[in-house]
Amino acid sequence: MKSIQKTVTTTASKIIDAYPVNRQVYIHVVGNGIVYLGDSTVTTSNGFLTEKNAIPFVFNIPANETIWAVIGTGTDDLRILLPDGA
Repeated sequence: MKSIQKTVTTTASKIIDAYPVNRQVYIHVVGNGIVYLGDSTVTTSNGFLTEKNAIPFVFNIPANETIWAVIGTGTDDLRILLPDGA
């Protein structure tokens, strides 16, 4: 497993790249904001809402899918744990 850090802003950004096989990833919102997850069109209105400072979320990501993130105001940090090579 490898860990990465991503900063999320008010502009949607890709936090997990596509990979040719299914994989399980862990996403932890480190700050006090609410981060919204989804595809490249994610917004604060249509995204999967995360809890601030919650336990890590576990996602099973299908092959060739990406995850994007956005926040309503300011910035927030994510920590992501994913399989080596993914």
